Amino acid sequence: MFVKVLISFSRLGKLIVMGHSFSDKDESKEPDIASLSYSHHNTENARYVYKVGFPPKRNFIAEITDRVKETFFADDPLHRYKDQPRSRKLMLGLQYFFPILEWGRHYNLGKFKGDLIAGLTIASLCIPQDIGYAKLANLDPQYGLYSSFVPPLIYSVMGSSKDLAIGPVAVVSLLLGTLLQNELDPVKDKEEYRRLAFTATFFAGITQAALGFLRLGFLIEFLSHAAIVGFMAGAAITIALQQLKGFLGIQKFTKKTDIISVMRSVWGSAQHGWNWQTIIIGATFLAFLLFAKYIGKKRKNLFWVSAIAPLLSVIISTFFVYITRADKHGVQIVKKIEKGLNPSSIHQIHFTGSYAAKGFRIGVVAGMIGLTEAIAIGRTFAAMKDYQLDGNKEMFALGTMNTIGSMASCYVATGSFSRSAVNFMSGCNTTVSNMVMSSVVLLTLVLITPLFKYTPNAILSSIIISAVIGLIDYEAAYLIWKVDKLDFIACMGAFFGVVFESVEIGLLIAVSISLAKILLQVTRPRTALLGNLPRTTVYRNIEQYPEATKVPGVLIVRVDSAIYFSNSNYVKERILRWLRDEEEQLKAKNLPRIDFLIVEMSPVTDIDTSGIHALEELCKSLQKRNVQLGLANPGPVVIDKLRLANFTELIGQDNIFLTVGEAVMAFAPKPLQDA
Repeated sequence: MFVKVLISFSRLGKLIVMGHSFSDKDESKEPDIASLSYSHHNTENARYVYKVGFPPKRNFIAEITDRVKETFFADDPLHRYKDQPRSRKLMLGLQYFFPILEWGRHYNLGKFKGDLIAGLTIASLCIPQDIGYAKLANLDPQYGLYSSFVPPLIYSVMGSSKDLAIGPVAVVSLLLGTLLQNELDPVKDKEEYRRLAFTATFFAGITQAALGFLRLGFLIEFLSHAAIVGFMAGAAITIALQQLKGFLGIQKFTKKTDIISVMRSVWGSAQHGWNWQTIIIGATFLAFLLFAKYIGKKRKNLFWVSAIAPLLSVIISTFFVYITRADKHGVQIVKKIEKGLNPSSIHQIHFTGSYAAKGFRIGVVAGMIGLTEAIAIGRTFAAMKDYQLDGNKEMFALGTMNTIGSMASCYVATGSFSRSAVNFMSGCNTTVSNMVMSSVVLLTLVLITPLFKYTPNAILSSIIISAVIGLIDYEAAYLIWKVDKLDFIACMGAFFGVVFESVEIGLLIAVSISLAKILLQVTRPRTALLGNLPRTTVYRNIEQYPEATKVPGVLIVRVDSAIYFSNSNYVKERILRWLRDEEEQLKAKNLPRIDFLIVEMSPVTDIDTSGIHALEELCKSLQKRNVQLGLANPGPVVIDKLRLANFTELIGQDNIFLTVGEAVMAFAPKPLQDA
């Protein structure tokens, strides 16, 4: 008799022998909380089994506190302050907002050598890029350099990423320029346009800092990876098309960014003739830049070739234009870059009025895109060096640097992928590399900006085109297509929205499709029919495991989502549809009807009142069909709510089981024994 009992226990996947608990390795889910009370589910063949346990009662305040803590303080930022004296807490608090106070104590000459080389390398890349990116934002060239001087210094003190290189980037520059020119003409209203740019930058910084301080960083996760891939690719093509003006030497060019308007403007200008000298300069140096980038990718130790290629191109092309006076033959040049340090712009920011509202709207959009790009880049390189990046801290640092930058004639700056990659490859150790880069930009502003007077616009266009090509990640798009077709729709929606309409429309499409996907997954959760894997007590999806067999007279359905008001009615109707379809198949084959329906609730992490009401309606519908409802392995949150709503009394506590195997044993013990 004792042996028979042991065999019965092994089939259930749980047994108790001499006070010890043994688990079947094939059992997929373990209960969250279990009690050692006994239950007789079958009077003819009584067995000792675990019953579903209830979590301890908690008061409302404690529950809300835990929920808020897990939502906003999941990383437990205050753990470092526990059991610390007050003076130590103050220092730890300062180190949190100013990480330089922590790593600066251990800084040495060896680390500085790596940071110095990295800083000089990214400076050679950023100077020509900044001049070009300022034109994307419809600002004078010096404002691009200003934005690579002050913001990197602020970030060096407050940022926690060792590899992020700060400055203007192509996508944010284009987005800012597009949104600003919809409000003001950058040529006719130049001064007011500049003031609106500083206002937008100020509110972009305030938005970023507020998101970090209030720990709302999870909001930027609503823009999915697929949507970002499509948006970046579309923006890259749009930016490249915009550079055809400088690349071909076109005098009059459309202000629109969509591909149709741009190509119409390009072919329309062909009637008046393109400047062949400009085309030669642009094509020659674009080929050189692409070749240098190819060399850098093929030979990792030659990464510096692609890094210094832009500055080298500027020097050579500027010298060539100067000695040949090509500007007299239609080659457009930069003409003038203001010399000197960043002038104060506090008095130019609109803090109230209609322009403040416009600046706020533009700044929020630009700030969110800047955050998304910077944090994605920072986390990528942090994973390579195996250190953690605090997203909320990064947001606060980025927001502070843009807020201060807006008062020093800077426009929105963020992390640049191309410069960060060069920074990483150059062997940077800390944010001191940003300080070195900022110092080089300072020397450039003070000493050598007049030398850029004869720099051809064509070379700046070539530099921008070569830089944005890397934003077109066709391999990621192909992977998205293979993995998730809905994600691919989001990717292509964002891409075509940017290319054929505008940057802001593409962004809107990206966000809309990402939210639509979330709503679709929430309102239409997956359900599955489960079958028994032969010679086990394991139950799995019969589509995934064709060898899994259905239990005669029992229908087992798994719900793969929390049950909320948004999907509760669908879950109920989908379960009833499973039952109806199964009964029709059994009737056609003259097989016994379904007498029991088991709902596997392991994946159901939560349930609300609408979900409970749907289960009550399901129970009543099944009673009319003479079908008994059973629940398997509800989690602690779910079972507690079911008890509070008296649903456990409605269904009967004997019909709530720890595992699907126990439920089947109670409802149909003979088929399980035969298996």
